[in-house]
Amino acid sequence: MCGIAGAVRSIPSSPGAATRPRSNRITGLVERMSEAQRHRGPDGVGLWQSRDQEVVFGHRRLAILDLSEAGAQPMVDDSGCAITFNGEIYNFQAIRRELEGLGDEFRSCCDTEVILKAYRRWGIDAVRRFRGIFALALWDPRTRVVHLVRDPMGIKPLYWSLVHDYATGEEILLFASEVRALLASGAVSRRLDPAAVASYLWHGFVVGPETIVQNVHLLPGSSILTIQAGGNGSPNSLETRRYWEFPSTASRKTSVGDLRDELSNTVRMQLVSDVPLGVFLSGGIDSSAIAALASKAAPGTIHTFTIGFDIASHDETHYARQVALALKSHHTAVILTEESFREQLPEAFEAIDQPTFDGINTYFVSRAARAAGMTVALAGTGGDELFGGYRSYVDIPRAMRASAWLPGRAEALVGPACRGAISAAARAVDRMFWNVLGQAPPQTRWGKLADVARSGTDVLGLYQVAYALFTRDSQNALAADVVRRGLGGRECGLPAQVAGAWRRRIEGSELLHAISVLELSSFIGERLLRDTDAASMAVALEVRVPFLDHVLAETVAGIDTVRRFVPLGRKQLLRDVALAALDPAIFDRPKAGFVLPIDAWARRSLQQQMGALFADPLIAKRVGLREGPMRTLWRSFLDERPGVYWSRVWALYVLLSWCQAHDVLLAQ
Repeated sequence: MCGIAGAVRSIPSSPGAATRPRSNRITGLVERMSEAQRHRGPDGVGLWQSRDQEVVFGHRRLAILDLSEAGAQPMVDDSGCAITFNGEIYNFQAIRRELEGLGDEFRSCCDTEVILKAYRRWGIDAVRRFRGIFALALWDPRTRVVHLVRDPMGIKPLYWSLVHDYATGEEILLFASEVRALLASGAVSRRLDPAAVASYLWHGFVVGPETIVQNVHLLPGSSILTIQAGGNGSPNSLETRRYWEFPSTASRKTSVGDLRDELSNTVRMQLVSDVPLGVFLSGGIDSSAIAALASKAAPGTIHTFTIGFDIASHDETHYARQVALALKSHHTAVILTEESFREQLPEAFEAIDQPTFDGINTYFVSRAARAAGMTVALAGTGGDELFGGYRSYVDIPRAMRASAWLPGRAEALVGPACRGAISAAARAVDRMFWNVLGQAPPQTRWGKLADVARSGTDVLGLYQVAYALFTRDSQNALAADVVRRGLGGRECGLPAQVAGAWRRRIEGSELLHAISVLELSSFIGERLLRDTDAASMAVALEVRVPFLDHVLAETVAGIDTVRRFVPLGRKQLLRDVALAALDPAIFDRPKAGFVLPIDAWARRSLQQQMGALFADPLIAKRVGLREGPMRTLWRSFLDERPGVYWSRVWALYVLLSWCQAHDVLLAQ
């Protein structure tokens, strides 16, 4: 697990065919990006450049496998192929044995060399064989191409940007593991993207391939971006393609026994490490399942970690302790007090690579695990998405049934004229709240009825409404004109190409499986995984997520829908295959996510600093928000108005704070 960075200038069509003198400017760019990612890899630093200086790779190493210098990167093989790689290939030993059987020899014991040898043997489609978490760049001097690749589920991030070198007139492609590293290069303009702010107002994070910074792009998961030589000083060509897709329908039927075997095998593979390893344990079903399987695979060696709070309603350390005692794990519980949270908040904010309302949770538990000596931790991320643990699996089918009921009984209610009337009425009610009552209208449940009605029976539309941070009319109230224009050019709050791709993923699928695919695409793929990567790597901790192994996801998709999801919310199938040895009473309680008590803290110790930022008209303008509605939202939160929850004000506070700290603002 590491931090990677690199630069690719105009690639000549053959070695030594550069048409103009080469400067070493791109080396400096990569060095600055690599230095900005020092926290991701404290165990080593490497820099490599091709013979003609058209490609430069940088690497920051967090040593997990083969701690010797033989595993250092960037790594180059005998043919001149070079790689800089962030992540882990869990099945690398099996692939290595296959390659050795074909005559390949190895000098190291690490997975990086296996990637290089596999590429030499099978080409870039070798990535289809890999099970793991990875973002990598690979230079092939024989074909004069650079490949940028992300793992199937998009667990490890990779960002890129095209910048202009005014000294040579060339276009340079920069890439890095973090947006902030690209900013640190000095070649990427610190300009806020208004369309990204529109995305943030809907989601509380920015949906890729956009990022909060203009002209900085996120390479989608399961994608290969190939940079091909233009020749004779011409610009390089860029081509992106996907090499894996979420199963929209079960291509094969799998049994519960298949699932049990695959889940055990996945966890066993992800326990391979040459450094101390632990498990994040909240005491809920998902993390307990991972801890139980890990303990079964390596009895008596597993360390578990949980974080609790000095507010009883949010503290679940006693549940985690019950599970740890039953598994006989070495358990550590850390209590985060309001005072310590406030003191550590600047460091937590520093760990956020892009603004997100949910990123600091992982930072605090990662910090606790790292302080206890762990370098690798397994997490239960993905269990709710695969096995139907969220309210969306209940609420969206209910909304679908209601929408389907209307046409046969009151057809006029679903006509275009009525939808327009509903929208107009909703806007009128919102304006009354904002402009007459001086209050923010409710942003959940009843407040979203108009948006639900607008969506009809569209699964994607209903999903997006269910997870929207603000209603559409409230987004328009909060957004300045430049951002409001971005809100209007979207489909269900998404870039058109993303909405189209997600629709294709769920086309023809049963409803509950479609919701699962959307949860994995949006909540997991666009928020939780990126938050986890940034927060954990800020303290040089590798987080592994066994539930999100793509082969396991395919196995789960093959399970009969009723067996997989029913009864909704209980995750009975996961209990049966992973928790049968534990007392079921431990888990028979209402579901509670890992949420910091920000609601209480924002009204007390954080109120002054949050209120000051909400009252700053300059920062609001420079971020594309309207000061008046922001003040109203903050006041409504403090007054505990219905449907104005902490996540709404916290999301805007994080956005304002991040943009101010990184000087990423709208152009004047």
